Amino acid sequence: MKRALKVSARALFGTRARLRWLHLILGGALLMPYWLVGTVIVGPLVGAKSMFSDSLALQFGAYGVALPIAAVTALLFPLTRPLAVALAKALCGVPAERFAEGPTRSWDAQLRTSGWFTLHAGIGALISGASLALPPFAVTLILLPLSGGLRDWVMVPDYLGHPWALALCPFAGIAMLIALAGCAAAAGALLARQAPVLLGPTPSDRLAAAERRATELAERNRLARELHDSVGHALSAVTLQAGAARKVLDSDVEFVREALAAIEETTRRTVGELDSVLGLLRRGEDGAARLTGPTLKTLDGLIARSGVPVSLTADGDLAAVPAPVSCEAYRIVQEGLSNALRHAGASPVSLWIALHGEELEITMENPLPDRAPVVRPGGGRGVRGIAERAALLGGHAQAGEQDSVWRLSARLPLGGGR
Repeated sequence: MKRALKVSARALFGTRARLRWLHLILGGALLMPYWLVGTVIVGPLVGAKSMFSDSLALQFGAYGVALPIAAVTALLFPLTRPLAVALAKALCGVPAERFAEGPTRSWDAQLRTSGWFTLHAGIGALISGASLALPPFAVTLILLPLSGGLRDWVMVPDYLGHPWALALCPFAGIAMLIALAGCAAAAGALLARQAPVLLGPTPSDRLAAAERRATELAERNRLARELHDSVGHALSAVTLQAGAARKVLDSDVEFVREALAAIEETTRRTVGELDSVLGLLRRGEDGAARLTGPTLKTLDGLIARSGVPVSLTADGDLAAVPAPVSCEAYRIVQEGLSNALRHAGASPVSLWIALHGEELEITMENPLPDRAPVVRPGGGRGVRGIAERAALLGGHAQAGEQDSVWRLSARLPLGGGR
């Protein structure tokens, strides 16, 4: 019994109930301008001398006129939904993820928003009116048996002059306050149930959200590939150079000096690329529309510092390749060299790059070591990244072992970067 009383008291007067009551009061305040317009329209029809007349016909007539005007207003203004959502999130006790974001995008959403605004304002006006009128009357009833002066001042009816009637007045006043709290709690719960229905995302909202998430995921994947290719290649090269320098540390000082210089240059360049990618991550949607980077014009530098002997055969004017395609081609070659360095040591690499009509073809081959190959057909992140880069441009790429040779081939349409 005691627990039931606590639960009931929390439901009627707890923090959530008070916030929902405030939400209803705000709804009544939102309806007030429309109600004033309604009194101007209804007043002459019912013969009221003032818009603040105590005529019930005027009060409820203005209320009936105000609701459709409020509905039309909410229907015509798309920003009604974000304002209504902000209020409902703060005061209704409904999880934020169940609401839609931003202005309405369709007539269905606008109609639902209009229905919510009308429901909120309509019920809020009734609860607001009761909250203004009922508590003073209830308090008067509670105090009535305690003050004869109060009974004279409020002109108590004759039927309340009996002692038993006066004794019941405090109970009646308390019952009125509890009933008001119950009505407010029930109205608040009703709005909380209807809020996700009327202010929740429409199918178009869900589609827009899915498109945003897909765009964000694609951008993150693209940045991850850039980091993997540039930093991974640099680390592979630095590891090989450092290992070679360690082996001849006591016998070939000049080679060690050259290796340290190469390590310094590689790390400095990689830090610059890392800063560029992290800068885009910090800027988010305000960043550049496309992630810029090295292109095939700088391929000679990549080959020179790759750490493996490379035989390059180029066919066609590589400088004429569109920048987006050229950048992706550079990264594909870089990842191919990294794989060769990582899994085949210093084995020589044969690289062919050729323009065939509207397509750029890249082929890389390197012999596999005598031991069992580390790389499995299908590859790891690097090979998947190559395939993703090619697919984004509308091309394709594949890699695998063929007769003890690791072969990577990619075809990139020149129009894929447009």
